[in-house]
Amino acid sequence: MSDSEMPDTPWWSQPGTTAVLPATEPAPPPPPPPYEPDTSRSRRRLGGTPALLALALVVGGAAGGGVAEALHKDGTVYSSTPLASGTVKNGSTTITGTPESAASIIGPSVVTIEVTGYESSGFGQQQVSDTGSGVIIRDSGYILTNNHVVAAAVGGGTVNVTLADGKTVAAKIVGTDSTTDLAVLKIDGQSGLKAATFAASNSLKVGQAVIAVGAPLGLSNTVTEGIVSTLHRAVRTGDTSGNSQAVIDAVQTDAAINPGNSGGALVDLAGRVVGINSAIASVGASGGSQSGSIGVGFAIPSETATKVADQLISGGKAVHSQMGVSVASDDSSQSGAPGSGAQITGVSAGSPASKAGLQTGDVVTKVNDRLITGGTDLIAAVRSYDPGTTVTLTIERGGSTKTLKVTLASAQDS
Repeated sequence: MSDSEMPDTPWWSQPGTTAVLPATEPAPPPPPPPYEPDTSRSRRRLGGTPALLALALVVGGAAGGGVAEALHKDGTVYSSTPLASGTVKNGSTTITGTPESAASIIGPSVVTIEVTGYESSGFGQQQVSDTGSGVIIRDSGYILTNNHVVAAAVGGGTVNVTLADGKTVAAKIVGTDSTTDLAVLKIDGQSGLKAATFAASNSLKVGQAVIAVGAPLGLSNTVTEGIVSTLHRAVRTGDTSGNSQAVIDAVQTDAAINPGNSGGALVDLAGRVVGINSAIASVGASGGSQSGSIGVGFAIPSETATKVADQLISGGKAVHSQMGVSVASDDSSQSGAPGSGAQITGVSAGSPASKAGLQTGDVVTKVNDRLITGGTDLIAAVRSYDPGTTVTLTIERGGSTKTLKVTLASAQDS
C-alpha cells in the first residue's frame, strides 16, 4: 500500500448529501503514486448510514499527578499522558485541568492562516482564497497546519499568519504532505513566540474532555469544548467524486469544529495538543455552501502530526508505510456484509505483500490486534506503523483463516 492510495491534495468545500468535509477549497490532484488501491469511491458506512467521506476539511473560503515532559526529536515539547482530570505539573506550576486553564495555555500557540492562490478550472487558473488555523510547534517560527489549508498557494500564492495578539506576518511553506493532510509553515523575525506542548494521543480515553481552538468562519481565537468520541476512526477526506483524498487514523470528537478550524489544535485539559483538527462530517451540504458542525469532527493524532512535522522540517518530504496492494472501496466489498474486512483486489509484483504470500481475493480482517472493517481501515492501520515494521495480518481465504507476516516498505509522498 502506498501514499498513492489516495489522490493528492484534499480541498472540498462543496460536499454532497452526507459528507465529511474539509475546510478549504480543492486544488488540482497530482498524479497517483504506485500501488494505488481501488478506492475511487469515497463512500463509507458510519453507524450504518452511508456517509460520503468527502471529509469537510475545515478551512473557511489521565488522572492527577506529575507527567514527565521530554523534548520530542524534532524539538517539540512532548508529554507522555494527556490530562483528563485532576492536576499536572508544568515546571514549577501546578495546572488544574479545566477548559479555562487549557484555553489560556494553548491560546498563544494557535494562529489564523490566510491563503491566496490558484486552482485549475475549466476556464484555466482561477484565484482562490482560504482561511484556516495553525499551531506554533517551535518558538523559532515553525507552524503546523493542514495541507488542504495551504494547497492553493503551493504553486504560487501568498500565506499570511495572524498571531494570537493580532499581529499579521508573511509565512513560507516549508513542506506539505497530502497523505496525512499536514503541512509546515515558517515565519521569521518574530520573538516571544510560544510553542505548544504535545501529549500522546494514543493515551487518550473515550469520553475524555478536550477543547478545540482555531478560527472557525474566520473568527480567530475561538474555543469549543467536547469529549473524545472514539479513537482510531479511519476516515477518508475528499470531495464527493472521490478526488483529492487523504486517509487519517483520526481522533473523533464532538467539540464543535467548523470551516476555518482546519489545522487548529485539539487539546487536553492541560492545554497540550492531542490532535490537529482536519475534517468534519456534514449532512445536507449542497451547491456552493458548506455545512458546519454536527458534532462529528476528526483530528489527526499528535503522534502522526509530530512525526510528519519532523520529516517536513528536516527534508521537506514525509515517508509512509505501504505493503503494495489494491483494496476494494469500503462500500463495494464482495466478501459479504460491510465491515467484514478489506478485500484485496490486486498485489504488486515484488511488493512486501507479494513476498508475504498475500493474494488477490484475500480479505484482511486484522492488522496485529486491530480489527479491520474495510479498505480505509487497512490503509490507516498500515500507515500507523513506521516503514520496516513487521506486522501480522489475519486474512480470510477460501473459507479458512490464516495469518501472514508482512514487513512494511516505505513510500515517499510526492
